[in-house]
Amino acid sequence: MDLAQRLIRRGRKPHILSRGYGGRVPDGTQVDPSRHKARDVGDEPLLLAGICPVWVGGDRALGAQRAIESGADCLLMDDGFQNPGLAKTVSLLVVDGGAGIGNGHVLPAGPLREPLNDALARSTAVLVTGADVTGVLSALHVYGKPVLQASFAQSAEVAALMGQPCVAFAGIGRPEKFFDTLRAAGVTLVETRVFPDHYPYTASDLARLEAEAQAHAAVLVTTPKDHVRLPPAFQPRVIGVGVDLIWRDEADPEWILDRLLEGEQHGGVVS
Repeated sequence: MDLAQRLIRRGRKPHILSRGYGGRVPDGTQVDPSRHKARDVGDEPLLLAGICPVWVGGDRALGAQRAIESGADCLLMDDGFQNPGLAKTVSLLVVDGGAGIGNGHVLPAGPLREPLNDALARSTAVLVTGADVTGVLSALHVYGKPVLQASFAQSAEVAALMGQPCVAFAGIGRPEKFFDTLRAAGVTLVETRVFPDHYPYTASDLARLEAEAQAHAAVLVTTPKDHVRLPPAFQPRVIGVGVDLIWRDEADPEWILDRLLEGEQHGGVVS
C-alpha cells in the first residue's frame, strides 16, 4: 500500500498482483469492491483495491498480462517472493522484528518458507518492521544486503477510541501485534479475542462479540482486513483501525522505487 501510493505520487500507474487467498474467482480477475466480497477475492485485495487496480489469482503471469493491457506501467506483487511466474526487478524480504527468523529452520521444523541463504541471494534488500527484539538486525547485516527499517503507527481512526473501553478482535497472522499497537496508542482494551488468519466470521461469533462489548459498555474494534470480512450490516457496529508505515529513513522507499523504475526495460516488477 505504501509503495503503491508513492508510485501514484510520482505520476505512475501501478497495479497490484495478489494470490487472493481464500477467494474463488478465476485467475486474472480484477477486483471490483462494488461487487466483490472477501470470500470472492480475499480480504487483502479488497483493501488494496482502494488505492489502485488489483488482479487476483495464482497465475501471476496472467494477472500481469491483463494489468499491462489495462494500462499498468509498473507492477507490485503482494507476497510474490517465492512465486516464479515473473522475473522481478526488485525483491524485498520483510521480517517482523518481534518474530525474527525463529529457529532458522524451514517448515515444518521452523517458520521459514525456504532457507534464509537462498532467499537472501535473490533479495534486493531486507525490510525489518517493528522493534528488533530478537536481534535479527545484527544477524542480517552480516549477509551484506541493504537492511531497511520501518515501524507501524495507528492510523487516524484510533482517535475515535480514546477515553472509552474497547473490545478488540482480530483474525490475522499475529493478532497480539494489533492489540499491542492499540495499547501503545493509548487505547483501553477490556477484552481481546483472537481468531485464525483470514477467518470467516459467523453470526454466532458476531453475536458473542457484540454481547461482550455490551457487557463492558465498550466499543468493538478490529483491523481493516477483518473489517472487510464482516457482513455489511454488521460493519457499522465495528471501528476498523489500520496502521501507517513509518520508515526510519524516508529515503529508503524512494531508493526502492528508483531501483524499480530503473529496471523498467525488464518489466518493472517489485515483490
